[in-house]
Amino acid sequence: MLIRDIIESTQEPVNMNTVKTKGAHHVGLTVPSLADARTFFEDALGFQLVGEVPDYPAAFVSDGSIMITLWQAEEPSTATPFDRRRNIGLHHLALSVDSPENLKRLADELGLREDTEIEFEPEALGSTGLRHMMCRIPGNIRLELVASR
Repeated sequence: MLIRDIIESTQEPVNMNTVKTKGAHHVGLTVPSLADARTFFEDALGFQLVGEVPDYPAAFVSDGSIMITLWQAEEPSTATPFDRRRNIGLHHLALSVDSPENLKRLADELGLREDTEIEFEPEALGSTGLRHMMCRIPGNIRLELVASR
C-alpha cells in the first residue's frame, strides 16, 4: 500500500463509538535551543506562548488547535542528531494550513528565513486533492504543512 492510499483511507468517517481518544492534546519536541525553537513557532507560524517552566526548561506554544511543548536538550552539543531513517520516534510533525493559497504564502515566508530549510515546496499530496510541503526548522526537526481543500 502506498502512503497516499493510507492518507486517502484516513479521510473515511471514524466510528466514534470505538475511538478512545479525541485528537492530539500536544506534541513534545526536544530542541537544542529553546529560544530558537520558540522564536520560530511564534514568529514564523504565529503560535502564542501559553506557558513555560524556566528551570525545566520548557516552553508551551499553541496555535489554538494544538499545543507544542518545546524542551531544551540538556547537552545540545553532545545530543544525538535526529535521523528519520535510523531513529525510533518522531519522523516529522504535520500541521494544517487552511488553504493552498495560504500554504504557498507561508512557504514563501519560510523560504526567506535563515533558520528554516525548505525540503520541498508545496506540491500535490498524491491524489488526495491536498497540497503539502516539508521543511526543517530549528533543531533539525522536519515539519510538514498540509493545506486543506
